[in-house]
Amino acid sequence: MKGVVLATLCVVFTGLAIFSSCFAPSAKEKGKMLADKYCSSCHLPVDPSMLDKETWTKHVLPAMAPKLGIRVWSGDQYYPVEGQRQEGQISFQEWVELVKYYEQQAPEKLSPAKPPVPLQHDWFGFSIKRPVGVDSPGVATTTMVSFDTTAARIFTSDGYKSTLSAWDSSLRKVNSWQLPSAVVDMLYTRDSGKSSPAIITQIGNMRAVDEPAGIISRLNINDPASKKTDLMPFLKRPVQTLQADFDKDNLVDLLVCAFGHNQGGLYWLKQLPDHRYEQKTITEIPGAIHAEVGDFNGDGWPDAMVLFAAADEGIWLYENDRHGGFKSINLLRFPPLNGSTGFQLVDFNQDGKLDILYTCGDNADFSMVLKPFHGLYVYMNEGNNSYRQAWFYPVNGCTKAVAADFNLDGKTDIAAIAFFADLKNNPAEKFILFEGKDHQLNFTPHAPPIEKEGRWICMDVRDMDGDGDQDIILGNYGKGFNILDGYTPDWKEYQPFIVLENKRK
Repeated sequence: MKGVVLATLCVVFTGLAIFSSCFAPSAKEKGKMLADKYCSSCHLPVDPSMLDKETWTKHVLPAMAPKLGIRVWSGDQYYPVEGQRQEGQISFQEWVELVKYYEQQAPEKLSPAKPPVPLQHDWFGFSIKRPVGVDSPGVATTTMVSFDTTAARIFTSDGYKSTLSAWDSSLRKVNSWQLPSAVVDMLYTRDSGKSSPAIITQIGNMRAVDEPAGIISRLNINDPASKKTDLMPFLKRPVQTLQADFDKDNLVDLLVCAFGHNQGGLYWLKQLPDHRYEQKTITEIPGAIHAEVGDFNGDGWPDAMVLFAAADEGIWLYENDRHGGFKSINLLRFPPLNGSTGFQLVDFNQDGKLDILYTCGDNADFSMVLKPFHGLYVYMNEGNNSYRQAWFYPVNGCTKAVAADFNLDGKTDIAAIAFFADLKNNPAEKFILFEGKDHQLNFTPHAPPIEKEGRWICMDVRDMDGDGDQDIILGNYGKGFNILDGYTPDWKEYQPFIVLENKRK
């Protein structure tokens, strides 16, 4: 009897062991659970397939380890930290398993994306105009280009020299202002239809640091001898300034995106009765790179839609609560490897709702490899703050896109630049014009032959010559940020910009 009991118990325990082993997570499943648990505290979890094995193990994971309480030695060697772990930090054994998960699941190499429609190499109705008198051996580091259509002139800024320059309609430089740092955004103000002093955003430092050296200033661009007036100093790498009367007190306020590095934020600069500005924090997280202002919920008060491009990347709607604050609503979230660069609100399908044209391609971080998911996306507005991805065109290192009807056929076209393009194998993708064929997101991509003219980091689209069609200016950052091994630049490093003149009219 005792033997029967023992045999029965043996069978029971054996069955339990088999049952337990059937439900024990595999190494892959456990690795994914660890990634979901620890990585999602800062951003969307990232699938191992998004990067190659070497980039994960030699660059990205060593950079992430200190954020989770793991010490790094000699680049990619890890060791445990003595003492008790802080909340949210991973154990050393879990970290080892997490690293193994990415190492085993990541591909050896990333496969390049295949564009759905091949590039057409033609001018698409444009012709090139070059600036006059800039064939010197110096290097152009253009950080901003801007059409001032009221006065038929162009403004550019240089990152090395920290200058703001004005160019007349013949593309000859007519004036230059020396500033503390490079201008990256320019807001034209109007007074009774006439030009008023512009608001310029000076980044402070082009490098990824948290130095509070950025300044929002006012400058009389109609007076060559004018000096800037600072409206708000000590910001961490501000990149854009917009206007709106957020509290309806008949004083125009400012909205500032301060990208920062590990620190930054989105700020409301409330104008006071004496015309000074009070800084009010909307959110104090880094990565604010682009915003649009409008009454997005239809209540008559200005709201803001903002793209964040650091760690937890995505687009958020900040609804004005009409009491001096904002309610945050997430519209879209993107993986932290996207390197979000900008967005525009466009009604692509003519249904009366604004859709989102989004670009990603910043590649100056820990994962400096060409990524097949970089490019242009369209998210269709389905109402109630819901957006659906409806179109993607792969462009390595895509930096900015602007939608407009360039050929005047009533359909939406898109101009796009890519600073981190595949310069070695596909330099034509540095600038692409997408010709809209209908209202259903069918495009034919055109690549004008301007690969040797520069490397484009900024762009503006306006009717420069007043002839009724949209012209394009491209800013050249001539040297630096080369992520491709064995590649030597072959474009004009000295040329600060070019203009693509639309010849439709």
